[in-house]
Amino acid sequence: MINTIKILFVCHGNICRSPMAEYVMKDLVRRNHLEARFEIASAATSHEELGNPVYQPAWRKLAENGIVCAGHRARQMTRADYDDYDLIVCMDRRNIRNALRITDGDPEHKIVLLLDYADRAGEEVADPWYTGDFDATWDDIVGGCEGLLRQMSEA
Repeated sequence: MINTIKILFVCHGNICRSPMAEYVMKDLVRRNHLEARFEIASAATSHEELGNPVYQPAWRKLAENGIVCAGHRARQMTRADYDDYDLIVCMDRRNIRNALRITDGDPEHKIVLLLDYADRAGEEVADPWYTGDFDATWDDIVGGCEGLLRQMSEA
């Protein structure tokens, strides 16, 4: 029996970084024929964008790389997500603080930063909502997701 690894990507609004990471990771998993080993989703730590689709510039960045994110709607992380997912991958330290508040702590050490998997421990994925630099965000996310997949595939 194959153990499924359940990963939840988290950012502030679930319309830029976390859905980009979700769909990049799904694409990497698909291209490596590992769909049976992974369940991947994303969520927000805030309620500000609930129900909204992926932000257009993020959607365009995904599309320009052949990745479809149709049907995505922002949702807020819940306490139950902590029990449901094996790993909660945050884009920045603020997301970690908010995730810890939502989950009432991290006794199983599931809450991590994405760039820790890109040999950039402690660094944050820049928020393109503020920077407008979706190319830099793309590079961060791809590097983090590739490192995460490498580590999870070795497990």
